[in-house]
Amino acid sequence: MVDYTPTEMMTVSAARALKNDDVCFVGIGMPSAACNLARLTHAPELTLIYESGTIGTKPDVLPLSIGDGELCETAMNTVAVPEMFRYWLQGGKISVGFLGAAQLDKFGNINTTVIGDYDDPKVRLPGGGGAPEIATSCGEVFLVMKQSKRGFVQKIDFVTSLGHGTGGDDRASYGVDTKGPSRLITDLCIMEPHPVGKQFIVTSIHPGVTREDIIENTGWDVEFADEVAQTPIPNENELKVLRELHARTAKAHEGQQ
Repeated sequence: MVDYTPTEMMTVSAARALKNDDVCFVGIGMPSAACNLARLTHAPELTLIYESGTIGTKPDVLPLSIGDGELCETAMNTVAVPEMFRYWLQGGKISVGFLGAAQLDKFGNINTTVIGDYDDPKVRLPGGGGAPEIATSCGEVFLVMKQSKRGFVQKIDFVTSLGHGTGGDDRASYGVDTKGPSRLITDLCIMEPHPVGKQFIVTSIHPGVTREDIIENTGWDVEFADEVAQTPIPNENELKVLRELHARTAKAHEGQQ
């Protein structure tokens, strides 16, 4: 048996969701790790775009931020941020957006703004950045996030980025015609939206995880698909490439964080 951590399981599962011909708008952190793992394994022609304007970037290490020089140095081209958003993103040229969240509800709405009341928050978060536009303008959105009741809540404190709104056709009622969140990858399972209600339902469970584990780490009433698969474990090459990527990153950024 191959030994792996829950985080590695999540990252590999997220990477597998990407196809070779995808054009992907990448978020920093776990989404960046997953996208670059996909590029270095099964999807070498995957086009990665970061919101600083780098197109077709192929970083050797994971960036600390969208302004990391590694992204520009390895990009096919770098354009101005207004062009990136107006022409590339809002022009419908990006097939997949890959995002994380601080809080998430069962319809895929994201909060990265505040925890608590907006005017008197317990925690003020980094904010939306380009995520609100990514969430509405990409062809579809993949979400990746560690699963806990703290993050997977019944009602988020602030809607930073639109998912499926209140479910059903609510997203379309705002004039948004993109697919929205189509997959949620966690360290416990994979969820996909119900075809009618649009709430996330569990479609695949990672090895060693029980339904009770998922229920105990979710703040809403969990629903399971009629047929729930078991997520394939990471293979040796996926783990080798991922671990080498993290090792290079740690060495390159030593003392910078």
